[in-house]
Amino acid sequence: MDCKESCPSVSIPSSDEHREKKKRFTVYKVLVSVGRSEWFVFRRYAEFDKLYNTLKKQFPTMALKIPAKRIFGDNFDPDFIKQRRAGLNEFIQNLVRHPELYNHPDVRAFLQMDSPKHQSDPSEDEDERSTEKLHSTSQNINLGPSGNPHAKPTDFDFLKVIGKGSFGKVLESACPPTQLSTVPLPLHASEFEASKRNLKVLLAKRKLDGKFYAVKVLQKKIVLNRREQKHIMAERNVLLKNVKHPFLVGLHYSFQTTEKLYFVLDFVNGGELFFHLQRERSFPEHRARFYAAEIASALGYLHSIKIVYRDLKPENILLDSVGHVVLTDFGLCKEGIAISDTTTTFCGTPEYLAPEVIRKQPYDNTVDWWCLGAVLYEMLYGLSIPIMPQYLGRSMVFRSSSFRPPFYCRDVAEMYDNILHKPLNLRPGVSLTAWSILEELLEKDRQNRLGAKEDFLEIQNHPFFESLSWTDLVQKKIPPPFNPNVAGPDDIRNFDAAFTEETVPYSVCVSTDYSIVNASVLEADDAFVGFSYAPPSEDLFL
Repeated sequence: MDCKESCPSVSIPSSDEHREKKKRFTVYKVLVSVGRSEWFVFRRYAEFDKLYNTLKKQFPTMALKIPAKRIFGDNFDPDFIKQRRAGLNEFIQNLVRHPELYNHPDVRAFLQMDSPKHQSDPSEDEDERSTEKLHSTSQNINLGPSGNPHAKPTDFDFLKVIGKGSFGKVLESACPPTQLSTVPLPLHASEFEASKRNLKVLLAKRKLDGKFYAVKVLQKKIVLNRREQKHIMAERNVLLKNVKHPFLVGLHYSFQTTEKLYFVLDFVNGGELFFHLQRERSFPEHRARFYAAEIASALGYLHSIKIVYRDLKPENILLDSVGHVVLTDFGLCKEGIAISDTTTTFCGTPEYLAPEVIRKQPYDNTVDWWCLGAVLYEMLYGLSIPIMPQYLGRSMVFRSSSFRPPFYCRDVAEMYDNILHKPLNLRPGVSLTAWSILEELLEKDRQNRLGAKEDFLEIQNHPFFESLSWTDLVQKKIPPPFNPNVAGPDDIRNFDAAFTEETVPYSVCVSTDYSIVNASVLEADDAFVGFSYAPPSEDLFL
């Protein structure tokens, strides 16, 4: 058997304090990777100790050790927990170095290596699966153990609607024969409206501690009807990869009821980049440069852990309370893509699709750099006419003609033709280095695009960013050029009134029979195995 496919890789990225029946204990999150499959196992120190004692007796010559039990002192001291986690991490790293250890039944059980739901690749695209697999939802999703059976909708007071939208691909339909008949078109309006009803993002206050969160709520029935469980689970999976980056949104935990899925996320209340661009039409170059750098830093980090984002646009870029970028919405991410790898799935938002995606050619992580170029173009050149009230709260797919990405056209087929063939029109008003980076990011040949050879390093070294210190940027030492001036953790002034004036649906906490949902389910059905997720340490995403 090929070791690359069978040898596990393990780590302990975080720990969390739990309370149960007045007892207090620490749980360690173990990340296990075998081939392209990954999952999480949650274990207490006593379970590590039991495994250690079993193996020590059977393998006395192995230099196995774990941190000793603590008789005196505070077992929950942060420094002690950190040292213990490091010691336990070293212990399990040692286990997987020796086949006789990681193939031991107790080790395999400890790491849940023989669980059926860990036998498929969670990052596969639908078009990469066999027809037989497509009919087996329970085996298509491999995202590790369930985690938070105690979470439930009634843990929260749901205060305001702050967003809505849709997961999933741009659906294919035929164009008129004269207009790029092989190119897919976006969602039909009725389909899009149905999908908008499915996904709600709500400002919620947790009753236990009064903290504010953004809770994304989805109806399982619509997700399954549109065959989009893969995208829902992909977002959760990406968020669970111990993503710890200052410009990426954090998942606190997720849970499910028999009818709905819930993501409990950071509440980022500086508003969407699109919201501010609507108001101001365009940004000064120094401000656009700052945002582009923070976005590029986030994308570079995702690429470094083999994730292609695939859906960068102003609606998915938030500002935090002081004005730093926070990238959100990972539903279209593709995992397992190294710099030399490609994929072929047609997905994204029409205005931002790279030429190779439209042509249905293999593409790589340079699609994200194309999208960065499109967003930077919008920030620099912005709106050509004032936004009318009816265009506020613009949907994820359909844009007003007054908001212009570089190759925008109201006729989607013509817009695709522009993306494929029309030269980039760079108007006056920006510096030569801004022109240069736009031309290099919006290069139609992906092999000649900025980032094609050395990925993020090429972006960092471009003269457009010469005045920035990337080290200071990622440490948030550079003051943002714009402060959203939020009044507090529940301030929603930077959210579109089209959302916030909408009534919070009563159905968020009730089932179809109108009974209050005051309990969650551990695993509601096979299609969403592994969705429920217990929270890691609360400081994981600070």
